[in-house]
Amino acid sequence: MSSSHVQLKYLSAYPAHLLSQVERLVAEGRLADHLRQRYPAPHGVRTDKALYAYVQDLKTDYLRNAEPVSKVAYDSKIGIVQQALGLHTAISRVQGGKLKAKHEIRIGSVFRDAPPEFLRMIVVHELAHLKEKEHDKAFYKLCCWMEPQYHQFEFDVRLYLTQLDIDGTHLW
Repeated sequence: MSSSHVQLKYLSAYPAHLLSQVERLVAEGRLADHLRQRYPAPHGVRTDKALYAYVQDLKTDYLRNAEPVSKVAYDSKIGIVQQALGLHTAISRVQGGKLKAKHEIRIGSVFRDAPPEFLRMIVVHELAHLKEKEHDKAFYKLCCWMEPQYHQFEFDVRLYLTQLDIDGTHLW
């Protein structure tokens, strides 16, 4: 997709003055450099096992009393099918007359090579769903408690996805 015809589909909810700044970066071909300057290196969480440990550490730090997460994995289908960054699912089963929910978190594979801030923002978002199901005020308050720069990182993730739409290459 040519940069002059980029749609800012990941940024549609943001105010016009921010969109015009992003459009200028795109038109000048400077969006990738802007992101690399802010976030110079990828995280080191490469495997599903490492991702599980990373999620459990954050859960222990912030949501110790929340229901356990049984599985965490990178998923190459996320983003293509669901237009999502990550997914939290609860699979309910009857065990011994009781309904038990197994929580799973899947992170889009595109974030395997992203900066640590992007991974943290997505994991925080998915963990927040253990306590808050809807994207409401309480949900975002919880996200910001776990990651004070949550909204900035979310915006920058959306910039990254815009850059991926422009040329399809990963930055890190």
